[in-house]
Amino acid sequence: MFSKILIANRGEIACRVAATAKRLGVSTVAVYSDADREAKHVAVCDEAIYLGGSAPKDSYLKGDAIIAIALETGAQAIHPGYGFLSENADFAQACQDAGLVFIGPSADAIRAMGGKSESKRLMESAGVPLIPGYHGDNQNAQFLQQQADSIGYPVLIKASAGGGGKGMRIVEKSSDFIDLLDSCRREAITSFGNDQVLVEKYALKPRHIEIQVFGDTHGNYVHLFERDCSVQRRHQKVLEEAPAPGVDTAMREAMGTAAIEAARAVDYVGAGTVEFIVEQREDSMNFYFMEMNTRLQVEHPVSEAITGVDLVEWQLLVAAGQPLPKTQDDLVINGHAIEARICAENPDNNFLPATGTLFTYQKPEHSTFNITDVRIDDGVREGDVISPFYDSMIAKLIVHAPTREQALARLDHALAQTRIVGLPNNVAFLRYILNTDSFSNANLDTALIEREQDKLFDQHPLGLSTLVVTAIAQKLASEATTESSDPFSKPTGFRAYSDYARSFSLAYDEQAYSARISNWHNASCTDSKKGGDNLSSFTLVIGKKIANTQDDSNINVAAQTETVYEGQISYDSSDTHNHTLWLDGARISAQSWVNNETVYVFTDSGRDEITLIDIMAHVGEDTAAVGSLKSPMPGQVVAFKVAVGDTVKKGEPLAVIEAMKIEHTITAPTDGVVAELLFAAGDLVADGDELLRIDSESA
Repeated sequence: MFSKILIANRGEIACRVAATAKRLGVSTVAVYSDADREAKHVAVCDEAIYLGGSAPKDSYLKGDAIIAIALETGAQAIHPGYGFLSENADFAQACQDAGLVFIGPSADAIRAMGGKSESKRLMESAGVPLIPGYHGDNQNAQFLQQQADSIGYPVLIKASAGGGGKGMRIVEKSSDFIDLLDSCRREAITSFGNDQVLVEKYALKPRHIEIQVFGDTHGNYVHLFERDCSVQRRHQKVLEEAPAPGVDTAMREAMGTAAIEAARAVDYVGAGTVEFIVEQREDSMNFYFMEMNTRLQVEHPVSEAITGVDLVEWQLLVAAGQPLPKTQDDLVINGHAIEARICAENPDNNFLPATGTLFTYQKPEHSTFNITDVRIDDGVREGDVISPFYDSMIAKLIVHAPTREQALARLDHALAQTRIVGLPNNVAFLRYILNTDSFSNANLDTALIEREQDKLFDQHPLGLSTLVVTAIAQKLASEATTESSDPFSKPTGFRAYSDYARSFSLAYDEQAYSARISNWHNASCTDSKKGGDNLSSFTLVIGKKIANTQDDSNINVAAQTETVYEGQISYDSSDTHNHTLWLDGARISAQSWVNNETVYVFTDSGRDEITLIDIMAHVGEDTAAVGSLKSPMPGQVVAFKVAVGDTVKKGEPLAVIEAMKIEHTITAPTDGVVAELLFAAGDLVADGDELLRIDSESA
């Protein structure tokens, strides 16, 4: 076994490799960029060496610098993790040339399987089923369009050197092909440095099922069964589970055998994943080779959970020249495991990646980087910043149970106990998926999210009254911590000669509300059903603000409010974050955190947010200029689609922004004429930076 390895990666996977290395007594060397100077993976490794700038090209993609650090620190091997240089054949060869062990397959195997076109030609000669498509070297755009026309739409354009869902576009009709091809190639160059593509038939109602394989230097091969990764957005996986629902023993054996033959065809060594597209027919399922990922996968923990195998340990053992610890007959499936990828993104805004600080990051009871009922693998801590330079994943939540139904319940409960405040995230969205009929009944395919969109997006599970009461309770509890001895300054409702009343202004779901509390009292509770000595009660009236109206003389009158809720409320706040509410006969336990003016509310039923407006803080503010267009995220300007003087229509593409290795098209918010471009292609922009100005056509 090695005595020291360098981990050529960051975040969760670097921490994951370090955890197993520490258990085996292997020292670790971390590398880090400017953005990761204080990162978790730097802290958990035995040594940490500065690598370069925040952008991947200036740090984690600098293979020569990484090899030099490995040699200087006395590391014997390099673990590439996933992403970055993990599937770079030249880097694997450079490690070998420098006398270092690359913990992964040979450079030849990476080249053979890393290029999707070449790998498909190899699989065809090995007899592995392939989906119809063009995988050749002719990359002329018109020729590729002709091939797509011959295959029949819909087709999938895919970066030949791609992975992780990047560099992929579905084309529904011939007239869209060239534009989507150009976009795919730009993303492929950014992510992989190679813009070669292939074109395939897009299978109807497809499932994404993959086989975990392992080979050693002694000619031994095993598979560790299958994972279903069909639930995807932007061609990137959201939920993964093992074993795959609906796969019988015969199909499992057939796919496992095909995967091993694929690995054997290139003398594969180490951990790899053979991915299949499974076409679902009424009475059968047919599988086709899609690609092989020549590295450890993000979703490897679900395979670990059902087999009891530490796959990183196997990687280290095999790289050190030892044989596989188990044979195929030794491997059995135990129970069911599901992994949820928790990401910094906004599902309600087309999964736009988000950046910011993990102001609150609370997790359920769990283990880290080892097999148990609830496991969380992450590379961040509360207070860390999610930057625009790397992937948007915050953590992976993995559960294991005897059955799929029990695993679903366990995952839902664990997600309900996960609290993230400070940036948009998909925790609530993941719970919505679990509770759809499609997922709970294992009616799986890659279009599940689109099919169930009415139950997944713009959901508000808590109700306005719960949010308002929690926001007020949070506000009053916060004020109580700073109260003085003067009874007139206390927020307890004390008045010498009059009843107490107080008003609040709120915003929820783009609608303005007012809330008024009165008859507030705080006393020891005599109701055994409510309990607690700090019970507070008040009468609450919530009004929905309606638009300004005009009288018979067409003179504007003040905005009116429509009462949408009125009732007697009781609550008990043990501190500023934890509240027990008695609302409409129901007892509700809620937690809340405030970031700026937004109150984030969590209950077992879900989470939502409401803005409690500090009126005085906004006095004198001016609104944004009409016709301005701002970047919705930090990133880099890829291209402007318009020039100064161009006339544009609402919804027309204006600019392309790249963030977290994904392209996003910015569209015109209104009709008008482009007055000014404020950046150029290649410029970095911050969240909220004004990109260009549009004058209305009537101006």
